[in-house]
Amino acid sequence: MAIYESQELRKPPISQVGIVRWLRVNLFSSKVNVGLTLAALYMLYVIIPPMLGWMIFDANFNFGEFSFLGFEFGEIMATNDNCGRAAACWPFIYEKFDMFVYGFYPRELVWRVDIVFALAASLFVIVRLVRNYKYKNKVLLAMIIGFPIASFFLIGGGVFGLEVVKTHQWGGLMLTLVIASVGIIISFPIGVLLALGRQSNLRVINFFSTIYIEFIRAVPLITILFMASFVLPLFFTGGISFDKLLRALIAITLFQAAYFAEVVRGGLQAIPTGQYEAADAIGLNYVQKNALIILPQALKISIPNLVGSSISLFKDTTLVLIIGLMDMLAMVNMTANDINWLGRETEGFVFVTMTMWIFLYSMSRYSKKLEVRFSTDHKN
Repeated sequence: MAIYESQELRKPPISQVGIVRWLRVNLFSSKVNVGLTLAALYMLYVIIPPMLGWMIFDANFNFGEFSFLGFEFGEIMATNDNCGRAAACWPFIYEKFDMFVYGFYPRELVWRVDIVFALAASLFVIVRLVRNYKYKNKVLLAMIIGFPIASFFLIGGGVFGLEVVKTHQWGGLMLTLVIASVGIIISFPIGVLLALGRQSNLRVINFFSTIYIEFIRAVPLITILFMASFVLPLFFTGGISFDKLLRALIAITLFQAAYFAEVVRGGLQAIPTGQYEAADAIGLNYVQKNALIILPQALKISIPNLVGSSISLFKDTTLVLIIGLMDMLAMVNMTANDINWLGRETEGFVFVTMTMWIFLYSMSRYSKKLEVRFSTDHKN
């Protein structure tokens, strides 16, 4: 015992702890990894400095004059002529910002769209506040039903004295969010029903659910958009017409429902047979068994894949420009054709990329929190 007490406790080697260990294990664990790491570092060295120079250090950020506390700051806003071509001209984004966000929506009415954006942001706050509320399910259901209806009437108008704004004037980020939100919210319950139908023991329901899912998954979204935009109107008489945006929403909803169905079906198959038997043993009928026992577990398992499918749909909304809907990506091409800002597509594409990344990364991080919140795994 005395021998052990006389010895000093030594710290572990620096190569076995901290950042040094992480580098050694992940980047320099073998000759191949060393070569790949050095090649990656060289590529970053070649790409990142010029990119930062173009985007930040050499870019033009002259957004014009402004006053603060009676003092004037800045200069006359830069134009396409005095920006130069060697670096980014961010005043182009500042000048066309309303087009990127609202499209052709009347500028005197954009406050209605801003209210919808504010309501959408407040929903996340409300969800956190009512987490432990006794009637939280009723509150959440009211929000899911009420928010889309309120948003539609605020943006479209036609009630309570609000001026009507036709859908061909909708565009930019607003249109992207409308298409993605409607596609996700409406296609999800349809996908759940299709997944249950494909798992059903009734052959007719199983057959038609399977045919629908496999057919839709075998056809590209752009084909379905073309069908909805140009072929669907041929089946109606001259007096009946569907709004172009409505046709796109129907196509995207039906398309996404098939993918949600397969994701949910994967979650259903992961549920142990004992759960079904236990639900039958306590006398639950089909609806009660799925609503109270099976689906909550299946949806919890499916959260990562559901969010992945939602992210894919959000990105696929850019395809609507093919049928003439002016989303954010279409606005880049349109604004860059302005005679005063010719050749500024790159700045527009960078702005759209960063905007999409913010939304999609937020969705990904939120899904991680949902996984942790609903996790029932027992961890040591």
